Amino acid sequence: MQLRIPGPTPCPPQALQAMGQQMVNHRGDRFVKILKSITERLKQVFQTKGDVLLLTASGTGGMEAAIVNTLSPGDKVLSITNGFFGERFLDIARAYGAEVIALGFEWGKPVDPDAIAGALRANSDIKAVLVVHNETSTGMTNDLREISSVVKTFDKLLLVDAISSLGCINLPVDEWNCDVVVTGSQKGWMVPPGLAMVSVSERAWQAHARARMPRCYWDFTLAKEHLQKGQTPWTPAVSLCYALDATLDLMLGEGLDNIFARHARVAQLTRNGVKSLGLSLFCDEKYASNTVTAVNPSGRIDVSRLIRVLEDEHDVIIGGGQERLSGKIFRIGHLGFVCEDDMESVLEALGKALPLAKKA
Repeated sequence: MQLRIPGPTPCPPQALQAMGQQMVNHRGDRFVKILKSITERLKQVFQTKGDVLLLTASGTGGMEAAIVNTLSPGDKVLSITNGFFGERFLDIARAYGAEVIALGFEWGKPVDPDAIAGALRANSDIKAVLVVHNETSTGMTNDLREISSVVKTFDKLLLVDAISSLGCINLPVDEWNCDVVVTGSQKGWMVPPGLAMVSVSERAWQAHARARMPRCYWDFTLAKEHLQKGQTPWTPAVSLCYALDATLDLMLGEGLDNIFARHARVAQLTRNGVKSLGLSLFCDEKYASNTVTAVNPSGRIDVSRLIRVLEDEHDVIIGGGQERLSGKIFRIGHLGFVCEDDMESVLEALGKALPLAKKA
């Protein structure tokens, strides 16, 4: 089976084998060694000297943790949206009582840094800016480096959803002055869903000390205090930690630059293949993601039928569009445990399935 949705992604044999190990005492010496080793290697992939915390949660749990640990009810935040997951970040902040200023762009269109500067200039009391690095719903990557430069010019906190980018696309957390960066195990980390990894800058810790949004399970202070003992405050997903221990070995063995280059090659192959079949990309190729390709069938293809044919006849599973893009686009995930051969077989299957999915 070729599982080529944007996540969960396929797991390498080493991760699957690792998860088959027996449980250990999550307060005992063996788990202490595993957690400390995982944390130090996560810092290498995050490219940070700051804290990285491991939470038992989906990526959305990590996004919620970023909000409640740095903000208070009534704080003004600027939420940048140009896709489904940007709007999710906005919804979480609003649910906890933040005063949200939405800076929305058309789905699939790039974020305009000048518009961010204008919003921050017009609202000097904004505390934080929320942004998605890689917008999985539209298959595009926002220019986080440029966004961060603008945000830091105005001396604001920067909270980043990097769930589908970190570990696949270069994101040097310290160099780009990101305050809280969230990612999830089921994407480029090649582990089943259930772990969120969160980096926390010194500036974010200062905000945390003043933050008054309710938190218990997500409390960064508890997570850091327990991490110093090699533990988590609550029962961790032990088997997923085994898997992450194994995949971090694979990732650092390959090397970050090689990982980024592989994802770029696979993504370009995918985009070229899609265009060769007479289809178009949903977003401008200049901003196209190296982890997921969103395809616009231009109304000629029944997307639901295409997805069905690929799975039933070719054992290839791709994703459809989300919310307002449902039935209008389809998405091919190519992140984590993936190589050129995988995508060549997906494109071959796609070429065979397209004629069977044409609208009458």
